[in-house]
Amino acid sequence: MSKPMVLFVAGLLSDQRVWQSTIDGLTGFNVLIADNQSDDRISSMAERALSMTDEPLIVVGHSMGGRVALEMARMEPDQVLGLVLANTGHTGQKPGELAKRQAKIDLGYHDIGALAAQWLPPMLAAGRETDEDLMQTLTEMVLTAGAQVHERQIMALVNRPSATEYLPEIDCPTLLLTGLQDRWSPVAQHEEIQALMPNATLELVDAAGHFMPIEQPEETSRLISAWVKKHHAK
Repeated sequence: MSKPMVLFVAGLLSDQRVWQSTIDGLTGFNVLIADNQSDDRISSMAERALSMTDEPLIVVGHSMGGRVALEMARMEPDQVLGLVLANTGHTGQKPGELAKRQAKIDLGYHDIGALAAQWLPPMLAAGRETDEDLMQTLTEMVLTAGAQVHERQIMALVNRPSATEYLPEIDCPTLLLTGLQDRWSPVAQHEEIQALMPNATLELVDAAGHFMPIEQPEETSRLISAWVKKHHAK
């Protein structure tokens, strides 16, 4: 059997720059990049990604992209052979969430740069907001996506399905990753996911927040590359 393709799904206001170090480290594997910016439903994002190929897949998702990856595994369990879920979640909409999300949508249409300046620092490990190169890269991703993509993705998150109920049915090998300083998708949340999934392992990355793959690219790439090659390099 040939090696499966590795499909990467970025998160909110993000693109393949989040995953570039990991992509570069996966020599010998064919790589696909999902379009997560054209739809306003997680399920539609999953369907669009699945339509890219009929080949078996390992799906690597960050944040919102992890939710897309879970939906892909639910929809096509025979096609999705493995999952890497980074800095992600599993529950549905929380009380009071809609109003907070709408305020972010409004700010994005008023001034997308101001949204980036407000939204990004809490997503990072403490002190990383002073890293000018990191902040420039992340800000450029937000500006590239823009307000309309932001609104579509926020609506997808607001109306997201709860994966909690079906996590026990996803039995493909799964690697869970998060930063020890991730305040948005903390370690405890990933421990909950691990407890619900029959074939999941959890790895933690120090000195990283919610943007772990780009805050600590070498360690993230090492963990993912080693796991993919261990499970799927035959």
